[in-house]
Amino acid sequence: MTTHTDGAAGYADAIQAPGTDESVWRAWTGWKHLREFPLPPGGRVVVVAAHPDDEVLGLGGTLARLAAAGRGITVVTVTDGEASHPDSRILLPRELADKRAAETRTALERLGAGSAEIVRLHVPDSGVDRHEDEVRRALVPLCSGAALVAAPWTGDVHSDHEAAGRAARAAAAEVDAPFAEYPVWMWHWAHPGDSRVPWERARCLSLPAEIQQRKRHAVDAFVSQILPLGPGEHEAAVLPPEELAHHLRPVEVVFQ
Repeated sequence: MTTHTDGAAGYADAIQAPGTDESVWRAWTGWKHLREFPLPPGGRVVVVAAHPDDEVLGLGGTLARLAAAGRGITVVTVTDGEASHPDSRILLPRELADKRAAETRTALERLGAGSAEIVRLHVPDSGVDRHEDEVRRALVPLCSGAALVAAPWTGDVHSDHEAAGRAARAAAAEVDAPFAEYPVWMWHWAHPGDSRVPWERARCLSLPAEIQQRKRHAVDAFVSQILPLGPGEHEAAVLPPEELAHHLRPVEVVFQ
């Protein structure tokens, strides 16, 4: 996950502002109205991430379920996440990109998805919207024949997430592949029943206790994001515990 959004109006404010506490989400009665999302009975699944870690935060439990069922998995990281700490004095952007790539591989191994194909598109972090058609073109052959394509929600209020989601949706439509969107930052800036969220399209994916443990272990692999890189405000963790709590529930959500 990367919070830097290249000055996109309103985006940084929504993400940097205090968010909705996870206890509020846990108490929401709306969970019982969400229908279960049926995973494809076979075939390859493509999960697109704007930044390395989005796929695990949003769909890590589902990836573990798919891996356990023997499904083929392709994870596409659109950017290398090199701008998560743009003013860091500890790691240069290229060093951070390499670190995040290694963290992704470790996280997938912890999910039981170590054999997943990882495709890195190397689009500049915080600049996906300027390369959206390029991303779409790269995704078309990867999505061809997929039983499901999942990508960040196009309303996630993060320019990279939204552009990656639009590109993936267009690519999936071009090859007639089923498509679903997963939210990441929504849990921070939205609130239960929020009218900005298309709850009528929301579906849930239940995570058994063992799968939840795998996801927790996988999330811990993203050391560069959940712990400070060093002292000083420029090295602060992108994902503090209160943010991680949104992604460690017994359920994941997609928009169908």
